[in-house]
Amino acid sequence: MLKPTDLSWQARIGKAGFTLLEVLIAIAILAVTLTVIFGSQSQSLSLATEAKFKTRAAFLLESKIAEIEAGMVDLYSSEGDFGDDFPGFQWEIEVEDVALAESFLSADPTAALKRIKVTITWKDSPYVYSVDYYQQPESGE
Repeated sequence: MLKPTDLSWQARIGKAGFTLLEVLIAIAILAVTLTVIFGSQSQSLSLATEAKFKTRAAFLLESKIAEIEAGMVDLYSSEGDFGDDFPGFQWEIEVEDVALAESFLSADPTAALKRIKVTITWKDSPYVYSVDYYQQPESGE
């Protein structure tokens, strides 16, 4: 057991705790580290949400184009949603005739083309996914 007269005991008493400066530096380092970690976590969450939207929107866009090609969707119905299967996702169709100078996709320059713009949006989000799709109308249209 140490006695109060022991020099090593007295030396230990003088250095037993942290100084206020050491504690403040540790808190500052911790604050900077946590700020960086929380910032990267927030950015990671935002990027994951955007990737989730783009993946689903590409799938939904392809299914809507397949419905258009199969004649299941009236081209002039212009908008709708995907029901309970994909809540919050909405689609919109814009159709316009392509001028003959723009109809580079057709082998016959006199044939009419329609530009069909299909847009997928997610309710209450800034994300939008769209594509221009060209279709040559059947002779009966």
